[in-house]
Amino acid sequence: MSDLGQVRSWAARTSAALRRSRAHPAGEGSAGEVRKLDASGGTGRAAASQPEWPERSFEELIGSTRFDVHSRAHIVVDDSVCRTCPSRECIVACPAKLFVTTADGGILFNYEQCFECGTCYLVCNNEGAITWTYPEGGHGVVFRQT
Repeated sequence: MSDLGQVRSWAARTSAALRRSRAHPAGEGSAGEVRKLDASGGTGRAAASQPEWPERSFEELIGSTRFDVHSRAHIVVDDSVCRTCPSRECIVACPAKLFVTTADGGILFNYEQCFECGTCYLVCNNEGAITWTYPEGGHGVVFRQT
C-alpha cells in the first residue's frame, strides 16, 4: 500500500472512531461517566498505585533543588544588544528572576541559579542577544522530590 493509501486508511478509521465517540460520548460505562487515561495508556480509572505528592510551597521545592555550577556560563547575554531592546521580555519571563537591569541601561544575568528552561531564549526578539547551550555534562540544575 502506498503512503497516501496508508494515510487515507488511517483517516477513515480515525473518522469512524470519532463519529462513534460523538454518538456515545460517555463510552461504555454509565451515563455521564468520565473516563481517564491510566498509567498504561489505556482508558479506565486513574491508577490507584500512583503516589500522591504532598502539597509543598515553592520555597520548599526550591530548597530541595541543587545547582552544580560549571565555570563556563551556559547562557551568555550580549549587553550591547540588550541596551537597545525596548521590551525586555527576558526580565519578566525568567521564572528564577535572574535578569536584572543595571543603572546604565544594560542587563545583568546570573547563570548560577538558572533552571535551564530556555524561556529567556524563546522570548528574546533580538538576534544574538542571548546565546543558550546546555551546561557541561554533570553540571546544571538538579531537581529532587523529597
